[in-house]
Amino acid sequence: MKISELVKRTGVSRETIHYYIREGVLRKPRKAAKNVADYHEGYIDQIQLIKSLRENYFLPIPVIKKLIQKMRKESPTDQHSFRFLSEYFRPLDHLFSGSVTGESAFMDATGISSKWLSKFEEWGIITFESVNEKKIYSRENVIIGKLLVEMDQIGMGPSGGIDPENLRQYTDLFRDMVVKNFYKFVPTWHSSMSEDEFIGMVNKSVEVMSLFLYHFYRMASKEESKKYFERHYEPTQQKNGAEVARKLNMSGVKR
Repeated sequence: MKISELVKRTGVSRETIHYYIREGVLRKPRKAAKNVADYHEGYIDQIQLIKSLRENYFLPIPVIKKLIQKMRKESPTDQHSFRFLSEYFRPLDHLFSGSVTGESAFMDATGISSKWLSKFEEWGIITFESVNEKKIYSRENVIIGKLLVEMDQIGMGPSGGIDPENLRQYTDLFRDMVVKNFYKFVPTWHSSMSEDEFIGMVNKSVEVMSLFLYHFYRMASKEESKKYFERHYEPTQQKNGAEVARKLNMSGVKR
């Protein structure tokens, strides 16, 4: 495609694209003619990644260049994860997003429908507080609502033939684990710490356990993905199976 189409499809100006190329954040395009450059579809993904890193993380171009150079050496699975997280995991959401009052405001903030909001509330996946007969949704509930909409868009919901009620087993499991963990450690801290120390310890434990569970889920999912492909490829397809495993970056997993 010509640069005019690339500008139209990415919303980034011609001057900015040329700047990215000069700085080495984007590779130089192939020349279709002496003064005509040909940009392939990959440039769209690359520019969107740069945009998300600048807008969501406020990273300078030299840092973005290093990140992209490092990412190119990673497995296809990790490259995809990096692009997805840079766009959808936005730390500033935690700073600027606040609680939301009322169902209409929640649906506007998340994109979720009235039908599914009601269902997720019924299942305890989305929760709220009642204040003066009004529903108050926390920041975490807003983020969960956005993720539920995103899950459906990528095929992990009704549009992909998957019943969202399946999430209840996960939320029930996690809620039970949180309760057990809370009452196992928190009373001990409470009895031996000052109020400020206690609050700090609880907050740290929440974030550390959240990150632990996130990374453990990623690790376990990649292991199971590799096992699945190994089970379902016939011996004549082992070469293809090995290639899938390489792309999943799981060739070192032991069975």
